[in-house]
Amino acid sequence: MTPLEYDRARIWHPYAPLGNPPPVRMAKAASGTDIILDDGRRLVDAVSSWWCVAHGHNRPEITGAIRRQSERLSHVMFGGFTHEPAVELAERLAAIAPDGLDRVFFADSGSISVEVACKMAVQYHAALGRPRRCRIVALKGGYHGDTSLCMSISDPDGMHTLFKGIMSRQFFAEKPATRLGGKWRADDISSLERILLENGDEVAAVICEPVFQAANAMWFYDAEYLRQARRLCDATGTLLVYDEIAAGFYRTGPRWAHERSGTVPDIMTVGKALTGGHITLAATLVSGKVADTVSGGSPGAFMHGPTYMANPLACAAACASLDIFGKNDYEAMSLGIGEAFRRELSGAECLPNVADVRIEGAVAVLEMRKPPRRDEIERTIDAHGVWLRPFGNFIYSMPPLVTDGRTVARIAGAMLDLAASPPGETDSSGFHE
Repeated sequence: MTPLEYDRARIWHPYAPLGNPPPVRMAKAASGTDIILDDGRRLVDAVSSWWCVAHGHNRPEITGAIRRQSERLSHVMFGGFTHEPAVELAERLAAIAPDGLDRVFFADSGSISVEVACKMAVQYHAALGRPRRCRIVALKGGYHGDTSLCMSISDPDGMHTLFKGIMSRQFFAEKPATRLGGKWRADDISSLERILLENGDEVAAVICEPVFQAANAMWFYDAEYLRQARRLCDATGTLLVYDEIAAGFYRTGPRWAHERSGTVPDIMTVGKALTGGHITLAATLVSGKVADTVSGGSPGAFMHGPTYMANPLACAAACASLDIFGKNDYEAMSLGIGEAFRRELSGAECLPNVADVRIEGAVAVLEMRKPPRRDEIERTIDAHGVWLRPFGNFIYSMPPLVTDGRTVARIAGAMLDLAASPPGETDSSGFHE
């Protein structure tokens, strides 16, 4: 069998069947905003390889940091050891985190950092003698990962319904309806308020993707919701967790999406762009109040510890990524991509199958009335040389933050072409995030 034939017959891909998956392409290299195929063709990575390749592919500053670190220390267990890359990264994350979030737990993926955040909230209440406060309130339309606890706090009507039988039971507040920058609707917070008032003695924390709900909804909601959520959490002794994995590091404009609200969470998760998309790493940032309470209770130790926790290669990559962020005006770069998308996608809302157009920072979303067909997706990718991965009714782009205006125009052209193509009757794309 050829490598592609073996892959098709034996290797699972994300959200795809084995043996008859959507077409896959053989990637041989990557550079800048492009993925290079084995036949020499180049595809613009319009989705930043799932939103993590912030600085472009194969940045020499990051690959060099990984190489130099590999010559000294590739890995050592974090139980009983520490190392300079971990200490440096923790200090640097604390310096750019919201005020007071200066305690750091390193995780090996975004999903694990969310698991850690929720377990931290539960152990916090247990240390205070409130063991019944062990459930989480999440928002409908949200997505926090594919591990078991993360599935339980993602949209209950979303992609994980098959696994309801193994999920812990959580609370779900209605998705905020007020669009980002829109006129605030006071009833937007009523669902969360009702849950906390009626069930507060069971709730450990409220978790949300601040301002931008990514994988399940592609929805931008007004920052006033975060201010109201902070008020309710303070009033009920509930912790507030912000999942900044997708939106953090300038994806929607500012460094952290929640900055628009002027609020500070008790716990925050970061990942994806943390290493510039070069190697997996995430972190859970925690306030001193939470960390000291957990450590002062029984058993004192926080009960989690991944094998690859604080991997030196990943920490070195993250430090190099933070160097690049620090030397460039990434907020302006992100907003510039958004301006280019607005210009290039002007008029998209007039297409018969387009229900809504949403653009914020370096995110552009076309919500379709009916999803595109798989054959039309493949045709568009090949015709434009642009890698798009629509899911459900969404055609979207979240390109590397270094993408120039000409490349944004090329991406937008592919999105418009696909949006104008004949739709499918159901989600036949085979893609989900």
